[in-house]
Amino acid sequence: MFEIVLFPIDRSRQAAETAATALKLARQHGSRLVLLSVVEPGEDDPVAVADLLQQARSRFQEQGVACEVIEREGKPAFVICDVADEINADVIVMGTRGLSLEADEAPSTASRVIQLAPCPVLVVP
Repeated sequence: MFEIVLFPIDRSRQAAETAATALKLARQHGSRLVLLSVVEPGEDDPVAVADLLQQARSRFQEQGVACEVIEREGKPAFVICDVADEINADVIVMGTRGLSLEADEAPSTASRVIQLAPCPVLVVP
């Protein structure tokens, strides 16, 4: 059912906790797992992001799940949706970090992805 699972990651605790769900989903469906990290211009250290991706890739491979890594620059929600479209992702798995349903607050990355994604989004609390 889910041939391609896109898992956007960052250095947050929520991303680390969401990794277990992405791993389980990829195993259950024999999915191709794609890890994505989005670097906002001028905000993140590219070397640290590359290290994060490689560490995550190693952890998934230790669990028997091969994965690909993609690193992009830009606004996270838009880049996540663009990459999902490019790779024909069947589902995006991400945490609720900052998920805001309040009208007076700026939309979070998760809520923006839900609105713009070209595929289903599994939001993990």
